[in-house]
Amino acid sequence: MSNRQEHPHFNDWFQTRGITEVECLVTDLTGILKGKIMPAGKYLGGGRPRLPDSIFIQTVTGGYPDDDDIHFWNPAERDMELVPDPNAIFLVPWADDATAQIIHDCHYLTGEPVELSPRHVLKRVLSFYEARGWKPIVAPEVEFFLVKTNTDSDYPLEPPIGRNGRQESSRQSFSIDAVNEFDPLFEEMYDYCDAMNLDLDTLIHEEGAGQMEVNFQHGDPLRLADQVVMFKRALRETALRHGMYATFMAKPMANEPGSSMHLHQSLLDAESGDNLFAGENGKSSRLFQQFIGGLQHYLPSAMPLLAPNVNSYRRLMRTETSGSAPTNVEWGTDNRTVGLRVPVSTPEATRVENRLAGADANPYLVMAASLACGYLGMLGQLEPRPPMIGSAWSGGHTLPDDIRPALDMLSACQPLAEVLGERFTNSYLAVKRAEHREYFQVISSWEREHLLLRV
Repeated sequence: MSNRQEHPHFNDWFQTRGITEVECLVTDLTGILKGKIMPAGKYLGGGRPRLPDSIFIQTVTGGYPDDDDIHFWNPAERDMELVPDPNAIFLVPWADDATAQIIHDCHYLTGEPVELSPRHVLKRVLSFYEARGWKPIVAPEVEFFLVKTNTDSDYPLEPPIGRNGRQESSRQSFSIDAVNEFDPLFEEMYDYCDAMNLDLDTLIHEEGAGQMEVNFQHGDPLRLADQVVMFKRALRETALRHGMYATFMAKPMANEPGSSMHLHQSLLDAESGDNLFAGENGKSSRLFQQFIGGLQHYLPSAMPLLAPNVNSYRRLMRTETSGSAPTNVEWGTDNRTVGLRVPVSTPEATRVENRLAGADANPYLVMAASLACGYLGMLGQLEPRPPMIGSAWSGGHTLPDDIRPALDMLSACQPLAEVLGERFTNSYLAVKRAEHREYFQVISSWEREHLLLRV
């Protein structure tokens, strides 16, 4: 097969904007952007850029699982071609020279897709929906913290200094003035997002000091996952330019709430455009009930994809500072204590909000996992438990409380592996187990404080 670039659309796009450089991007399992930077002329006229497929078994620290854990892996590190998606091309508005950033899919030289790519995993799940004439629609909500720059990881993070010269010291949920403290940063962030055609909806101040939330307009899952990836990059860059960090860690500060990635989900008939979650007389449909049944049944096993890091589970602990983070997969209408919230809406807007995922998760895998669970519920006609009335926290903690038991649950869930892809699932488990082993070798300040001279 030829590996020549064939995309006249890019020629016009590059020429109109005077593009001189191209960033060829793919996301690894963590969501870190990997790729190559090329002159625009070479990108348009040369062959497709290549990367080794081993980038998809790299840990967050750049290491690799032990050989025993990846016995299914091809040790040759095969080359992948990066195939651009014409619908995933964005400007790099902060670059000095006109630069394009393009999200790519990964294919082996034989033409087969690389099943370990998170973007491919989402496309795989969406193909199951497409085969049944279903079109899922999602709307992500992403929380984050602005913090003071921190160059020594032994020191805790602190809220940044706003325009008034002071740090936030109290909870200011939905405060307009608290957002206005960082107006210069957010004005530039919106300028960048406009230049990148990111479809942001609203910006609010969340519960934590320096904690904000950005909501995206609803749309196609693949496009929205692309946009979340691009937004994270744009926000981090903007924050650096204003002398602070933007972090999407699930629980960056011990005495503040964690950051989530809530995901609203609905289901359309691909032909008619009707919302299949809306039933008769203003009630929800059987498919809607079964989708929730699937979420309840399978999400506990899918937690490593929604809470992928050791730090992720600190957000899900029920403490005085945990905010509204869920502890189980109960569901209810207009109830923010449940893991699966059904907002009050018109029938055509019937949807369910999955509140389990952390902001630290890979958006492709969050959407793939949540849609996979709902798909399995509809396929198996699973009925949900009765909706929760009142506080769901009274129902206790029924989710895995650490990454290790969560990985064990995912490993034991064959139906999820079949939908997500067995080779991907095995690779993901190997990478996350390697990260856990590496984390466990670190001696914490708590251990030094309380055990050094007492045991």
